[in-house]
Amino acid sequence: MSKYYADLHIHSKYSRATSKNLNLEELYLWGQLKGLHVLSTGDFTHPAWFKEITTKLEEAEPGFYKLKEEYAKEIDKNISASCRGEVRFVLSVEISSIYKKMDKVRKIHNLVFAPNLKVAGKIQKKLGSIGNICSDGRPILGLDSRNLLEITLEADDKAFLVPAHIWTPWFALLGSKSGFDRVEDCYGDLTKYIFALETGLSSDPAMNWRLSQLDDYVLISNSDAHSAPKLAREANIFDTEFSYDGMYKALKNPKNKGFLGTIEFFPEEGKYHYDGHRDCKVRLTPKETIKNKGLCPECGKPVTVGVMARIEELADRKEGEKGKRARPYYSLIPLVEVVAEARGMGPSSKAVQEIFHKMLNKLGGEISILRDCPIKDIQACVGDVVAEGVRRMREGKVNIAPGYDGEYGIVKLFSDDERSKLTKQLTLF
Repeated sequence: MSKYYADLHIHSKYSRATSKNLNLEELYLWGQLKGLHVLSTGDFTHPAWFKEITTKLEEAEPGFYKLKEEYAKEIDKNISASCRGEVRFVLSVEISSIYKKMDKVRKIHNLVFAPNLKVAGKIQKKLGSIGNICSDGRPILGLDSRNLLEITLEADDKAFLVPAHIWTPWFALLGSKSGFDRVEDCYGDLTKYIFALETGLSSDPAMNWRLSQLDDYVLISNSDAHSAPKLAREANIFDTEFSYDGMYKALKNPKNKGFLGTIEFFPEEGKYHYDGHRDCKVRLTPKETIKNKGLCPECGKPVTVGVMARIEELADRKEGEKGKRARPYYSLIPLVEVVAEARGMGPSSKAVQEIFHKMLNKLGGEISILRDCPIKDIQACVGDVVAEGVRRMREGKVNIAPGYDGEYGIVKLFSDDERSKLTKQLTLF
């Protein structure tokens, strides 16, 4: 395999606020439906999940694990030939660190990756001696991020740490509520061992390029999925040797060309793109927040400052410039949302789900449909309106009411009149 798609930040059923169905079989199934080739296991520090990993997975390529045949064969019966593909797992976990540093309480989420089960077990044991790793798949520890990085590096030369969704207001490296202003302030003397940053759903690479301090880092994107159907809403594109080592070198080495870029949410769709106050349903641009002195115009309480404003605060470049390690990126809308917009229905409605699965069965995995499938093939499969929705998405002709204070943005590909006219035309034909 040369080019492959990897989603490197997900969770298991043992993390809070996740689907009870989020097991390895479900991830294997949806990995194929989405067109992914590598998935994070997530949550490897949780004892019950680690046991499941060691029971159901076996090493395929170095550092890449596959679902054992006895479990995979039952899932494969339910997957159409158009979506069938290899799915591998890489060992990772998200750690929530809450601690005081530089006279402020910090709440930072970090992703830790391990090259094999032995190293993952070593990290699990060390973190278990520090705090409670049993109550949540994403454990909350009173551990300085710098010290978590040190534990990761001491476990193995190929273990590495990536700061997660770095702009999220409440739990991130550069977040407005509990983060830092510089990467160095968080990781101190070990900052040189950080080589990748996760942009999160509410920002895209171009927004991050506005900070020269981020030039030395490669920007990765992942779904942070709490249920399997949310996989691949963001992902990474590699062209390397198909192994942990190949992936690791592509991320770490600036001269390595194996990391090709990312698949992105439109950042406006993310939950923290704009500022706002969810309780009052108030959405604000950064300028409006400044005008209101950071307070909600409805109730007078402080608003949550979102990603766009926080980047504006720290940026030292104008829009349009690129960082040294810049890679291409491709903004997509999840297929089920495109179908829902075309039909004027909710994503979970029966009609939308039937069309969504028909497309997968006939046309292939979701990423391929969104990026590569000829529009005429989509038209032949499910009609002009959905095909027009995909075309508009590819061309960036998207209207989004931006997300704010924990609320996702609302995507519009059609006005009600446009949808009605297109549907009537189809009915006439």
